[in-house]
Amino acid sequence: MTHARKAPLLALMLGVSATALSAQMVEPTMPPEAPKFDAQGEPVFVKRADIFEYRALDSYSEPEFVKAFVDAGKLPPVAERLPAEPMVYKAANMPDGIGTYGGTLRHVSGGRPEGWNFWGGQSQGWGGIDIGMTECLTRTGPLFTVESSDLSPMPNLARSWEWSEDGKTLTVKLIEGAKWSDGDPFDTEDIAFYWNDIVMDPEVSPLMGASQDTYAGATLEVVDGSTFTMTFDTAFPESVLYNMAYGNFCPGPSHVLKPHHPAHGGESYDAFINAFPPETLGFPVMGAWVPVEYRADDIIVLRRNPFYWKVDEAGNQLPYLNEVHYRLSTWADRDVQAVAGTGDFSNLEQAENYVESLRRSAADDAPARLAFGPRTISYSMYPNYSANGWGEPDARAQTVRELNRNTDFRICLTQAIDRQRLGNSLVKGPFTAQYPGGLVPGTSYYDAESTVFYPYSLESAKAHCEAAGLTDTDGNGFLNWPAGAAAGDGDLTITILHTTDYNTDRNLAEGVVAMLEEAGIRATLQSVNNNDRDANRDAGTFDFNLIRNDKEFITVVQQTDQLAPVGPTTAQNYHKANAAGELDLLPFEEELVGIVNAFIGSRDAGERADLMKQYQKVFTENVYGIGLTAYPGALIINKRFANIPEGAPIFMYNWAEDNIIRERVFVPADAQRDYELHPNTLPTAEGPMVAG
Repeated sequence: MTHARKAPLLALMLGVSATALSAQMVEPTMPPEAPKFDAQGEPVFVKRADIFEYRALDSYSEPEFVKAFVDAGKLPPVAERLPAEPMVYKAANMPDGIGTYGGTLRHVSGGRPEGWNFWGGQSQGWGGIDIGMTECLTRTGPLFTVESSDLSPMPNLARSWEWSEDGKTLTVKLIEGAKWSDGDPFDTEDIAFYWNDIVMDPEVSPLMGASQDTYAGATLEVVDGSTFTMTFDTAFPESVLYNMAYGNFCPGPSHVLKPHHPAHGGESYDAFINAFPPETLGFPVMGAWVPVEYRADDIIVLRRNPFYWKVDEAGNQLPYLNEVHYRLSTWADRDVQAVAGTGDFSNLEQAENYVESLRRSAADDAPARLAFGPRTISYSMYPNYSANGWGEPDARAQTVRELNRNTDFRICLTQAIDRQRLGNSLVKGPFTAQYPGGLVPGTSYYDAESTVFYPYSLESAKAHCEAAGLTDTDGNGFLNWPAGAAAGDGDLTITILHTTDYNTDRNLAEGVVAMLEEAGIRATLQSVNNNDRDANRDAGTFDFNLIRNDKEFITVVQQTDQLAPVGPTTAQNYHKANAAGELDLLPFEEELVGIVNAFIGSRDAGERADLMKQYQKVFTENVYGIGLTAYPGALIINKRFANIPEGAPIFMYNWAEDNIIRERVFVPADAQRDYELHPNTLPTAEGPMVAG
């Protein structure tokens, strides 16, 4: 129903002039063009086979200090620690070629680790900590440099896969002979534990929310020690391959996790989740670095994994870097330290720091280089659409949710937000773009002509709120609850959930509150740290969720199931099922679910593009999420580091810590500094160990 056709009916209901009501409503348009921004790097495009292969080499090497452990009988020879056919990175694809052993990468993190049980739902601290420790079946971060004709997830722990002729069975082959950092074999026992005791156990919620729906409703069966199959109801759900990458199908060490799980004799689910606090040293990983030191609110230190299963073409076991630090501070301090040279790496993503960072990095003696990528950072505010009990709302919250399901109320909110002013409040200049929500502009599936943009207009916003039954009945300047609402007859009040860990999130939330007030809508902030934000989101205890969008709105082919509530828990930011597993979908949500499922089931590129045009139109026309702003990020990295690929975005298929392939990054010998805190040691459960 168009706004023009709705106006007479609404006028009759509200006792106002239909002509006046429709005249006040500003019609939607196409989104305005983003400002031109020239400071963006360009990647060098290659095929996946140009980056790596799996094969045996004639001989292998390792750092001299690691050889001392072999000589002392504390470690098997390097060839015995590697798979028969390790992953081999090709030198021609390394920007600076074969690297040199040694050096330390000093990160700064605003996160705090809850523990190492990623699979039980614990945050390991963010900022790339988990990416350095955890490996997944496939890998997507480096895909920003892969030619579009070869675009598909990169093999990783899953060395290969094959579809059955009917597309309903996927056979996955793991790399054979790889080992956890404590020497235990990696095999399908780890896969079975992840699937049966994490994904399929309703009492366990892995950190990234992986469920059976994440994998298109698959069933999994182990064939042998290195092979398993996944069976589907639909043919060729290729999005599953992307969902096998970070941070979903990333198996944990079953030999360590299983004894704590209640299904295998563990005490309780709480005990399982909390079995590995951050003080646990030497927690087994498949990643390049292992935790060896943790000091609360101070530092996390990771040392090289002596069983890491990747090498370069010269046979050097990776990683090149011996040690990785995470100084526990704030996200804003991460940018400051990276620019100053006291830190080495930052995803410059808080727009408030852009101008000063650009100024300082332009100096001849600046220790760090700075490169901007595309505008893939975007923020939205999502209404809680569940009106059937998710989060057990009280009378006020229930009334808000019923309003959230009213299209006019959502249009009221989106037209109350001056996105140009909101973007400029973060940073002035050609950085931010007005973002209507849905697919991020400039990405492969985005289509401007399919995007509906409701421009800023307080007059139109108020008209739409009036059409939703909201008026200022007591004359105090704020809208009151609709007549007969369970919340009563006072001022309409909504809450906005956001994280306090990032200044950008806080500033956007405060800006939205001020703009809504101008439209007569009283809003208060539900301000919590990242971990508590996730807990409130997962529990459904919010009215609106202001959050930075994830990769499903950038690449589409990743986390595709999160584009709509295709299952009871997939739309975790805005609409999950109640305790009985029931979803109360609106008609346009059902349409979105159909589009997303069709996309997942299609292998035709043209059809998939058309489906995403339909998706974008339905999403933005119905204001499914209230888009706020979009802007580019920049990679800041100390100039002493080599093998940093050109045009690496801070976030696209994954975060920059994965995009740059850190295990290949090195520091030339003449640029290495004495930063190692545990030199000449290897990780153990008791802490760093020396050879002698």
